[in-house]
Amino acid sequence: MGMTFAEKIFAKKTGRAAARAGEIVSVRPDVVMTLDADAEIIIRFEELGLPRVWDPARIVCALDHYGPASTRRSADLHRRMRLFAEAQGIERFFEVGEGLTHQIMLERGYALPGMFIVGTDSHTPSYGCVGALSCGVGASDMLSIWATGELWFQVPRSARIVLDGALPPGVFAKDVILEVIRSFTASGCTYMSAEFTGSALADMPMAERFVLCNLSTEMGVKSTWVEVDETTRAFADRHGGAYGIVAPDPDADYAALKRFDVSALAPMLACPHRVDNVHPVAAMAGAPVHQAFLGTCASGRFEDLAVAAKILGGRHAAPGVRLLIAPASRAVLRRAMEAGHAQALIDAGGVFLPPGCGPCAGIHEGLLGQGERCVSTANRNFRGRMGNPDSEIYLGSAATVAASALTGVITDPRPYLA
Repeated sequence: MGMTFAEKIFAKKTGRAAARAGEIVSVRPDVVMTLDADAEIIIRFEELGLPRVWDPARIVCALDHYGPASTRRSADLHRRMRLFAEAQGIERFFEVGEGLTHQIMLERGYALPGMFIVGTDSHTPSYGCVGALSCGVGASDMLSIWATGELWFQVPRSARIVLDGALPPGVFAKDVILEVIRSFTASGCTYMSAEFTGSALADMPMAERFVLCNLSTEMGVKSTWVEVDETTRAFADRHGGAYGIVAPDPDADYAALKRFDVSALAPMLACPHRVDNVHPVAAMAGAPVHQAFLGTCASGRFEDLAVAAKILGGRHAAPGVRLLIAPASRAVLRRAMEAGHAQALIDAGGVFLPPGCGPCAGIHEGLLGQGERCVSTANRNFRGRMGNPDSEIYLGSAATVAASALTGVITDPRPYLA
C-alpha cells in the first residue's frame, strides 16, 4: 500500500523507507515560526538557563498580533523579544508593520515544497499551499525545539478533498473552503492531513490556495497539502531556494474522501458563532452591517484588495459602515498603492490599519460594540472573537465584504463583478 503526503514526508524527514498514520516519530523541522504572542517561550528559555537556541537561522519571528503595542505589557513583551533576537542572532526577525508571519513566510520564500515547518500559531497549516507540511504546536513544544532542534509527532491520518469543475465568476477559494468546512464540520478532520486536489485548482493562484489551507484549521486539521503543479513550481522557482516535491502515492489509504463540484457553488458565509455554520450569502442578504473588515492571515493579500477596489472603486461605503483594511504585509500595501487599489479604497471611506492581524483576534483595533454585526474576511467568528460577546461576526470573501460595505447590508457580490 502506498503512502499519503503526510506519511511520505514524515518518512523522508526521519530517514525511513515508510511511515504510517499513528506512528510516533521525532523530527527536526526545516523552519520554525514564532510571533509576538510567544514571549512566554523566551521567559522560560531564560529561566532554564539555556545559553543558545539550536539554530537561529531556522527561526522566523514577526511582531504581528499586538503591533503597534497598545498596552505597557505588550510594549514590554516586544522589547524583550527584540533584545532576545539580537542576542541570539535571529536575523529573520520582523518588526511591527512588516506583516503577518504567515504572509512573510511565503513572501520571503521561507516556506517551500517538501519542507517540514512548525509554528506556534494555530493557522500554521497554511503552508500546505506550497506543498510543505506545516503544523501548529504549543509554547512548551516550541521551547523544546529551540533547545534541542527536534520534537516528537504522531503521523496523522489523511483526508482527500477533490475539487472538481471551475469557479464561477464572483466565487472564490473562501467560498469553496467554507463549503468544505460545512460538509466536514468543525471537528471532521481532527488531527488529519487534508489533501486538496482536482481540476478547480488550475484556476487558483497561490493566494487562493493559501485560503484553502488556512481555513482548514477550522475543521481540525494537523496539516494540509495542495497538489503540486506549475503554479507551485513557479512560486518555488521565483524564490530560488532548494526544494523537493513530495506527493502522495496513487494507492494511499485515506480516512476520508470527499468530492465537491465548485462550478455549482455560490458565495458563502460562515454565520455566528461557528465557522461550520455555513449558508449561501443570498440566504442572509439584507441583514444590516456595522463594520466590514478586510484583512487577516486568511485574506488581506493584493488579490483581496484588488477585488474590493473593483467593487468599491468610484463608490463609497454606506453610511454607518466602518470599512477597515489591514494589509497582510508592507509589500502588499506598497503593491496596492502602486496599482491604485489603496487610493480607491481610501476614497470609498476605507481606513487602513497597520499590516498585521488587526481586529481579528479582538486584541486591539476595530473591536465591535454591543449588538453590532461585522462581515469579515477573517477565519474565526466565535462569540466574543472581536472583543464583544454581544456582537456577531460573519465570514466571507473579500468580494462579499466589499459588496456588503457598499450597500450597508449583507450582499451577494456577483452583480458588482459582472
